[in-house]
Amino acid sequence: MTATSPTVPSGFASPAVRQQRAANAATTQLIANAAIAFAVFLGGFVIFEPAPYEVFLAALLGVWLVCGMRIPREVAPLLFLFTLFNFGGIISSFQIEEYTRGLIYVAVSYFLALTSVFFAIVIKQEMGRLRLIFRAYVVAAVITSTLGIIGYFNVGGFEIFTRYNRAMGAFQDPNVFAPFLVAPVLYLIYGVVNRSPTLMPVRAGALVILLLGLFLAFSRAAWGLAVVSGGLFYLLLIVNEQKARVRLKYIVIGVAGVVAIVMLLLVALQFDEVSKLFAERAKAVQDYDGGQEGRFARHLLGFELALTKPLGIGPLEFGYIFAEDTHNNWVKALMDYGWLGFVCWLTIMVWTLAGGFKLLFRQRPWLPYVQIAYVVFFGHVLIGNVIDTDHWRHFYLLIGVIWGCMALETRWQQQRRDDAAGPAVAARPAAIPATRQAAAPNPAAAGRSSLLET
Repeated sequence: MTATSPTVPSGFASPAVRQQRAANAATTQLIANAAIAFAVFLGGFVIFEPAPYEVFLAALLGVWLVCGMRIPREVAPLLFLFTLFNFGGIISSFQIEEYTRGLIYVAVSYFLALTSVFFAIVIKQEMGRLRLIFRAYVVAAVITSTLGIIGYFNVGGFEIFTRYNRAMGAFQDPNVFAPFLVAPVLYLIYGVVNRSPTLMPVRAGALVILLLGLFLAFSRAAWGLAVVSGGLFYLLLIVNEQKARVRLKYIVIGVAGVVAIVMLLLVALQFDEVSKLFAERAKAVQDYDGGQEGRFARHLLGFELALTKPLGIGPLEFGYIFAEDTHNNWVKALMDYGWLGFVCWLTIMVWTLAGGFKLLFRQRPWLPYVQIAYVVFFGHVLIGNVIDTDHWRHFYLLIGVIWGCMALETRWQQQRRDDAAGPAVAARPAAIPATRQAAAPNPAAAGRSSLLET
C-alpha cells in the first residue's frame, strides 16, 4: 500500500494529499450548503402538491442518510415526539373506512416533521447555515410576494397568483402565503437597523415588497402575526442592547418605520377595491366565525367529541362531519391524532417555547436568528387557535431553527466546560493515565471549532 493510501493517518500524509483532502471537503461542504439553501428557497412555491419542496427535500434527506447522518441527542426528543404524534394519527386513520386517505395525510405530516429534524441537525453541524437559510428564505419570499402583488393588480396572466381578490403568491391559500412572509420581514428589519448601510436600499426595497404582499393577502391571522411578532422582536432588540445610544437608535428607527407603514397603508387605501376589502377583512369576527355553526362553535363541538373519541375520528374527517375544517390546532390534534397525538403536540409546543426562551437573552452568534424564529413561532402557536398550521412547511422550518439553536447552545456550554477543565488537566499530567491523556481536550482544536470565531 502506498503512502498516499486513505488508510494512512492524515498526520503522516504528504502536504499535497492533505491539500487535496481539504479541497474535497470544501467542495462537499459547498454542495451541501447550496442544497440546503435551495430546499429552503423551494418552500416559497407550493402552488400544487406534491410541491418541488417535498420532492427535493425527500431526495436530500435520502442523500444525508446514505452519507451517515446521525441524530444528535439534543434533537432526538423532537424526532421521538413527532414519531409518537404521527403514530396517533395512524391509529386514528383506522377509525374510518377509507383509512388509506388518513394514512396519506399522516405520511405527509410525518415527512414535514422530519424536515424539522433535518434542519435542526444541519444547523447543529454548522452554525453558518443559519444565515444561508434566512437569506434563501428572503429571496423566495420576495419572488413569491412579487407574484402575488402583480396578480392582485390584474397584470395579464398573473391572476393565478390571487384568490378571492386576495394576493396568495405561489401558494394555494392567502392564509398560508401571508404568514410565510413574516419571518423574512423581521430578518430584513434586522438587516436595515444593524447591517452595513451599503445594502440598505436593497433590504428596504425588499421589505416594502414583502409588506405590500402581506397587506394585499388580507389575512387577519397574518396581520396579527406580523404585529405581535414584530413588536416582540423589536422589544428583544432593545432589551438585549447594552448601549444607550444604540437603544435610542432602535427607538427612533422603530417610530419612523411605524410612520412609514401607516403612510403606505393610507396610500393603499386610496384604491376603492383595496379599501372595501380591507374594511370587510378588518372585522374581528366574520359571519363564518360566530353563530351556532360558526368556527368557534365547531371548536367547542370538537372538544366535546374528543371526550368520547380518545383514538380520534380520523384525519380530515372533522371537515366531512361539520362541513368545515377544524381551524384550530388543538382540536385538529384531538380529532386527527387522538389523545396520544394531542399530548405529543402539546409537549412539542411547550418544549420548543420553553427551550427557545432560554436563548433569547444570551449573547451568542446565533441570537438574532433564534429571536426571529422564536417570536414568529410563538405567533404561529397563537394563530393556531383560529387556523390549521400543522401542514405549513415554514412552520416546521421555524421549529427546526429553534431546536438547532438549542443544540448549538448545548455544544457551546460543553465547550466552555471543556475549556475550563483544560488548565486543571494540564496541571496534573502525572495523575492521568496515558489513554486518558490522548483523549484530553486539544486547546488548538477547540480554538478552531470555536463558534465565536465562526
